[in-house]
Amino acid sequence: MASATTPENSLHPSIGILLTNIGSPDAPTPAALRPYLAEFLGDPRIVELPRWLWLPVLHGILLNTRPRRSARLYKNIWTEAGSPLLNIIKGQAGGIGERLAAQTKVPIKMAVGMRYGRPSIAAGLHQLWEAGARRILVFPLFPQYSATTTAATFDAVFDELKRWRWMPELRTVNHYHDHPGYISALADSIRDDWATKGQPERLLFSFHGIPKHYSLAGDPYAAECETTARLVARQLGLQDGAWQMSFQSRFGPVEWLKPYTDKLLEEWGTEGLQGVRVICPGFSADCLETIDEIGREARKAFEEAGGGGLGYIPALNTRPDHLDALTDIALIHLQGWIE
Repeated sequence: MASATTPENSLHPSIGILLTNIGSPDAPTPAALRPYLAEFLGDPRIVELPRWLWLPVLHGILLNTRPRRSARLYKNIWTEAGSPLLNIIKGQAGGIGERLAAQTKVPIKMAVGMRYGRPSIAAGLHQLWEAGARRILVFPLFPQYSATTTAATFDAVFDELKRWRWMPELRTVNHYHDHPGYISALADSIRDDWATKGQPERLLFSFHGIPKHYSLAGDPYAAECETTARLVARQLGLQDGAWQMSFQSRFGPVEWLKPYTDKLLEEWGTEGLQGVRVICPGFSADCLETIDEIGREARKAFEEAGGGGLGYIPALNTRPDHLDALTDIALIHLQGWIE
């Protein structure tokens, strides 16, 4: 166990930051998708149905059909270096680490952990402990809080730490949906897009959806998404009719947060809009849901419905202003641990 294997590091303790995201499979193949989807869809935070009802459906039906379809989609975005999401978060960790080293006198170790798939959150915690970190900041890269993402991440952290005899001090970042640096980075990324491609007729803020009843039960996600979109639109000086927000990636038969991104874009296509840009502020790194779902599927739906050009504005990824904002958020949560 990591908490008992490196006592020598306790003589010179450091601070650790665990950057987390949702994760991705090891490869774009059905064999790799099956365990990834079993972990993801088997999490009670994701599907809140009774286990006795949901697990037979998951293991008896979905895991025998969905891995093949998902593998085909992942092949559309896979690179020679592997998963875009994993490569981007590694770059984010490196960029934040460099900035912190330049601004602090305390050694700060960086590690990456994915909620589902590898490297796991448990592996990231072990890496930090073995590097001498006795104070750890858990930093999920989900700007808007949801039980399905941020809380699910904390579940994995505490599930691991409850097995440790010697636990580190712990802090967490719950959200940063209205952080000024994050809002400015989003606005600047949109301006950069418009500078080369022109300002569109309409801008769409597309966020990952959650079932509507999760929101009615108290999840603040929808309100935080709206706050983000309105703050960015205000910084861009957009009137209400020039932008809208929607929710994508719904799954299953229940009602999710509306409006649905695909349905809305089909409506806009029917109206004959000729210029639309889509940005996904809830995704800190490009992944299947942005590159393929928006960049390919949504564009196709919009254009087949009669619309003109639809452009996807990339996630903030490793933009310097994004890394500056994430570093500032980390520094705010590290107060008292560092000078």
